[in-house]
Amino acid sequence: MTDVKRKGAALFIGRFQPFHKGHLGVAKRLARRGKLIIAIGSSQFSRTKDNPFSYTERRRMVELALKEAGVMATIAAVPDIGDHSRWVARTEKRCPRFDIVYTGNAFVASLFKKDGYPVRVIKEEKGISATRIRALMTKRGRWQAMVPPAVAC
Repeated sequence: MTDVKRKGAALFIGRFQPFHKGHLGVAKRLARRGKLIIAIGSSQFSRTKDNPFSYTERRRMVELALKEAGVMATIAAVPDIGDHSRWVARTEKRCPRFDIVYTGNAFVASLFKKDGYPVRVIKEEKGISATRIRALMTKRGRWQAMVPPAVAC
């Protein structure tokens, strides 16, 4: 993540399937710089291989991890709508005003850039990814160290 000074609110958008230590690290850095909005994307999906957790479960993970870390943020649900040309406008309606977008998804970054937002692409933290965590959960492997303690419970 590029270290920039900013004013205004930052939108940190992701699916958070699950919310892990990499996500928490980004949230901590962004919250220190100003208002933070965490948008839980694909909020209507759950109980699939790529989206095993419901919006309610993901929101709870984020809330617990942020509380444990002493981080303040607004959390919003952002569903996929099947129309990429209207998705940024839909996100704007579902979230408080924001001035910059942080995401690890190149396609999401391109949509916000197209609509004139400054975007910072988040780099994956070495050794931690939601895809890997989901695979370990499925195989009953050791994943707990990759998520905040409040999420591992």
